[in-house]
Amino acid sequence: MDNTTQCTVTVYDHRCNARANSERSVAVESALVIGVNAATDYTIMRTPGHDRELAAGFLLTEGIIDDVHEILMLRQCPETPHAIAVQTSNASAAPASRNLVVNSSCGLCGRADMDALLETLGQAGHGLRVPYSVIYDIPKRVMPAQSLFKAAGATHAAALFDAAGDIFVVREDVGRHNAMDKVIGAALLRGKPTADMGVFLSGRVSLELVVKAARSGISVMVSVSAPTDVAVTMANRLGITLTCFARETGFTVYAHPERIAFAGAAGEAPAAYAYG
Repeated sequence: MDNTTQCTVTVYDHRCNARANSERSVAVESALVIGVNAATDYTIMRTPGHDRELAAGFLLTEGIIDDVHEILMLRQCPETPHAIAVQTSNASAAPASRNLVVNSSCGLCGRADMDALLETLGQAGHGLRVPYSVIYDIPKRVMPAQSLFKAAGATHAAALFDAAGDIFVVREDVGRHNAMDKVIGAALLRGKPTADMGVFLSGRVSLELVVKAARSGISVMVSVSAPTDVAVTMANRLGITLTCFARETGFTVYAHPERIAFAGAAGEAPAAYAYG
């Protein structure tokens, strides 16, 4: 067992009018403090692991940096493993106006300038074009890497994939937005352009995840779950392909289906197009 991401607790099972004690694995949720330019601290509730990736992805998708090259230092000391010190090239940049404590379910929660932020997000580029068969296959390709979910549940997964459906990275976390920040951060720190990849999500797609995709240049989002109405509206507005309910037997496209190559499709499919 990985004691950094899960721990064991005693539980009381009640089955068929009988009670029995047993031990269960549960996912760990703890605080990570990201200190930016020795001026602002962001406290994020997350599953420990890949913290540098989380910090890098968070900096980009929150608009604190625009490019990985703006990070001059990203340091996690062994003595303080739950804290990361960051120095950026623009030390005077004003941080996003928001609640500085971010829980595992919160993305844009507490942002005072949300509308202004959305106005600054440009249209997604042409990005990649994905064969429909890739959408079918992505969930089953990601599932073997969700070891924490299998052991403890309570976690979300995110993955980056290319036009051929090859998986670049998979990360798990108790927070949906944390998992996404981790895979984006992994790409940033490895010099991999996110505009050349799509993102897979194991949970619902809400506004903040569409914003994170836009910030990182990702133009294709695939989820096994449902979107919110605002997520659909913003995906359409930002030019992002949003595909949900992805299964081996079908999927539903809520926004910009033109990036998906449908077999025998003569033209562009309409939004909210169910395939399968």
